[in-house]
Amino acid sequence: MLVRDAMSTVILTVGPAHTLRQAAALMSARRVGAAVVLDPDAGGIGIVTERDILNSVGLGQNPDTERTHAHTTTDVVFAAPTWTLEQAARAMAHGGFRHLVVLDRGEVAGIVSVRDIIRCWAPAPEPAPAF
Repeated sequence: MLVRDAMSTVILTVGPAHTLRQAAALMSARRVGAAVVLDPDAGGIGIVTERDILNSVGLGQNPDTERTHAHTTTDVVFAAPTWTLEQAARAMAHGGFRHLVVLDRGEVAGIVSVRDIIRCWAPAPEPAPAF
């Protein structure tokens, strides 16, 4: 199975000036654990995750004043839609992260998460028929 089969194609994007609270609210509303940060001034594509927000709050930083640009991972490992799920899982395990931004011809095509991979490898069992 390929990354294109597992990735989410509805991508949450935020800007570098969004506060962490705004990013968290958008992520919560969409029920996602990461947002792509588009920042043309800082080199393009980054990612901010629930872990980045948690670490900031854990350090006592104010989520109403902290901006995503200060917490964005910019040395992102990108996946291709043609990668196998094994390649994606290996990249995540090697890098110690749970999300990969998927690029197709230089454009953001989706995000694949550990959860997406698990859903493909171990789909939920069929519910028992009601009698």
